[in-house]
Amino acid sequence: MSCLRREPELSKSQELLRDASRKKTIQKNVKLLGLEGDSDLQFLLQGGDLLKVRSSSWKKTRFFRLQEDCKTMWRESKKTFKSKQTFSLDEIAEVLMGRQSEGLKKNTEEQVESRCFSIMFKGRRKNLDLIASSEEEAKQWVKSLQKVVSNINNLNRQQTTEHWIFSCLRKADKNKDDKLSESEVKNFLRLINIEVDDDYAEMLFKKCDKSKSGYLAGEEIEHFYDLLTHREEIDVIYGEYAKTTGFMSPQNLVDFLMKEQRMKATLADAHKIIEKYEPDEHVKEKKLLSKDGFLMYLHHPGAMILNPEHSEVYQDMSQPLNHYFISSSHNTYLMEDQLKGPSSTEAYVRALLKGCRCVELDCWDGSEGEPLIYHGYTLTSKILFKDVIEAIKEYAFKTSDYPVILSLENHCCVEQQAVMAHHMSSILGSALVTSPLGDGMPTNFPSPEELKGKFLIKGKRLNKLEACFASETAAGEDTDVTEEEESNDEDEAEAEQKEKKKKKLKLAKELSDMVIYCKSVHFHGFDDARKNLSFYEMSSFKEAKAVTLAEESANAYVHHNVEKLSRIYPAGKRTDSSNYNPVPLWNAGCQIVALNFQTTCNDMDVNQGRFLVNGKSGYILKPAFMRDVTTEFDPITLTRGDWLKHKTLHIMVISGQQLPKVNKKKSSIVDPLVKVEVHGVPADVAEKETRPVDNNGFNPEWNENFQFDVYVPELALVRFVVEDHDSTSDNEFVGQYTIPFASLQLGYRHVPLLNKNGDLLPSAGLFVHVMIMDAE
Repeated sequence: MSCLRREPELSKSQELLRDASRKKTIQKNVKLLGLEGDSDLQFLLQGGDLLKVRSSSWKKTRFFRLQEDCKTMWRESKKTFKSKQTFSLDEIAEVLMGRQSEGLKKNTEEQVESRCFSIMFKGRRKNLDLIASSEEEAKQWVKSLQKVVSNINNLNRQQTTEHWIFSCLRKADKNKDDKLSESEVKNFLRLINIEVDDDYAEMLFKKCDKSKSGYLAGEEIEHFYDLLTHREEIDVIYGEYAKTTGFMSPQNLVDFLMKEQRMKATLADAHKIIEKYEPDEHVKEKKLLSKDGFLMYLHHPGAMILNPEHSEVYQDMSQPLNHYFISSSHNTYLMEDQLKGPSSTEAYVRALLKGCRCVELDCWDGSEGEPLIYHGYTLTSKILFKDVIEAIKEYAFKTSDYPVILSLENHCCVEQQAVMAHHMSSILGSALVTSPLGDGMPTNFPSPEELKGKFLIKGKRLNKLEACFASETAAGEDTDVTEEEESNDEDEAEAEQKEKKKKKLKLAKELSDMVIYCKSVHFHGFDDARKNLSFYEMSSFKEAKAVTLAEESANAYVHHNVEKLSRIYPAGKRTDSSNYNPVPLWNAGCQIVALNFQTTCNDMDVNQGRFLVNGKSGYILKPAFMRDVTTEFDPITLTRGDWLKHKTLHIMVISGQQLPKVNKKKSSIVDPLVKVEVHGVPADVAEKETRPVDNNGFNPEWNENFQFDVYVPELALVRFVVEDHDSTSDNEFVGQYTIPFASLQLGYRHVPLLNKNGDLLPSAGLFVHVMIMDAE
C-alpha cells in the first residue's frame, strides 16, 4: 500500500524537519492512547487504498490514513490527488464487518462479502461503505479501527482535554516547525473558542517567551498550556485541604471526601486514590496527592456527577415487566420525517444501540410474497420485513441484555402474515417467546431478568391466552379477529367510525400464536379494563388521549398501569417526526412511552436522561408507590403519602470547560450561559439560568447559586443545558446532560455534556457543586 500525494517540493533539511515533527507528534499521541508499539495503530497511520461505494455505478478508490493526532482520518483521491479531512474517530458509532449496511447489500455482489465493511457514524451522518483488496485486509481495518476507537472512548477527561488542546496547537502551527509565533498563538486561542483582546494575547505571549526569540517552543509552549488550563476554582478547593507542605495527605483527602463530597471514606480509600491518580512518582512515594492528581481524580468517571453504582444494573430486575419504564421508539424504521423520508434497517440499529427496548414495525404486503415495512399511504421508502428482523437479531442485545418488544402494526394479508411469522421464527429462533414461561396459565408478567435475551411480540391475537390452556382445539382455525386497536395515524373520528363498523381483520394463526404477553386491545375505559381485560391485554394511546387521562384521571391511570401495560405514541399530525413531553406520561405510570428516536430535541434529551442509569438497560423500575394496587398517588394533586419526600436541591454552577463552537466560522466565539431545569411532577418543574459570559467557551466562570424544591424526588430529573447567548434572536444549543435526581452525587462534580444527537462531547463539561437537604 503506497501513498500517492502531490506536495510542494521540499529541501532535504525541510523534509527531515517535517518527518521529525510528525514522528514526535505521533509518539506523543500514541503514548496518550496507551498504544506504544501497537501494530493495529501503525496500520492505520500507514494507511491504504479502499474502494468507496456510493451506488452500484459509483465505486472509487480512495487512500485513507490516520493523521498524526491519532484521531483524524484523511482520504485522498488517486485521480485528482486532492486530500481532505473526512472524519474524527470519536464520531464512529460502530464498525461493521461484511455487507451489513443497506448500501452494501444493495450496491455490491455477494462474492465480495468477506472484503466489505462499513463505518456507522453517530448522529445522522451517512454510513461510509468500503471494500478492501482482500478479506485479511478488511479484517485488519475493522480490528484496527475498533481498537483505536475503544481506546479513545476510554480516555479520561483530563487525557481527552490534553489530546484536544494538543490537536489545536498542531493546527495553529501553520508552518509545522513546532514553534508558535504571536499570530499563531492568537489563531490557537480562536481555535479553542476563546476571544481575547490583542493586549492580553501579547501579554500572555511575552510572559511565556522566556528566550525573547519572538516565538514559543518546547517548555515555553508547555508553560503557555499550563497558564491556559489553570483553574482558579481548583486552586481554592485544593488549597483548603492541602495542609501537608502544600500537598494533600491521605487524611486531608479523607476530610475532603467526607465533608465536601459527603462520601463514606477511609484512609485505605485515600491511599488507593493517590496510587491511581497521582502522576508525579516522587509525590506518590511520599503518599501525597498533588493538585494535578487531585484534578485527575475529579475527572474520573466515578467522581463525576453520576453515581457510579447507577452506571451498572443496580435495580431489582425480578419484578413483573409492567413495573418498569421501558425505553421505546415510534415508527422506528424512519430516519427522518413521517411523509417522504427514508426507511432503513440502520434506524433500528441506531435505536437498539441507544438502549431502546420496544421497536415498532409497520407491516404491509410486498411484491413476490415478501412483507415490507414503511409508513403506509406516504412516500417513505420501503424495506423488507426480513431484513429488519435480521438487523434486530444482530443488534438487539449489544447495549442491553434485557428483552426487546417488537410492536407490530399489521396491515398484511393472511398469506404474508404467515411469512412474517416464518421469518421471526427462523431468524430469532429460541429467543422468540412463543409460549408462556413456566407451567400453566400465567397470572402476571415475567420479569426482565427471566426474559433476558428474549423477544416479545406485541400485536393482535385471535383469542384469549387462557383458551390455549382450556383445550387443544380452543384456538380453532378461524382467521377473523375484531379490528379493535386504533392505527397510529387515525384521528379520533376515524377511530369511532371503525368502532361502529366492528371491522374484521384476517389474522394468520401462526402470527396470532406468537402474541403471548402483549396482546393489543382497544381501550374502553379504566372500569372496563379492570373488569374484562387480562393482565397481558394492553392498549395503545395517542398522546392527546393519554395526556388528558394523565391530567384528569391521574390516579386511575396509575392504578391501570400497576396491573397492565400502556403504550403511548405521537399524534399523526407530527409529520415532521417531532416529539411530545414524556414526563407527564411517566408520572401516570405509563411504561412504553414511544418517541421518534431520529429527532433531536429536548424531549429526547429527557428520555435519554431517564434511561441513562441502571446500566443503560432500557428498563427503569418504577417507584414502589407506582407498583402498589392500593396506591393513592396522584401527580397532579400530590396528596400526602410515601411519595412526598420534600427535598431542597442546591446547585452552584461554577465553571465550564472547552465548550464547542456552535457556529463553525473561524471568528465565532461562544457567549455561554447555563440553564438548570428540574423535570417531574408539576409541582417540581422549574428552570433557572446564569448570566452569559462574553466571548469565552474555553474556561467561562459563573459561580452562581440556585435552589429548587423537589417534592417527589423518585420521579424527578435534573437537566443542565448550555446555550450560546444571542440578544437579538433565540439562543443556540451547545450541549446538555440530563440525570435522574436520585443518581446525583453530592459535592464538587464535573458534568459531562452531550451534543444534540445525544453523543458525548469529548472534552466539554461543567463544574458544579451539588447539595441536597431535607426541607423544613
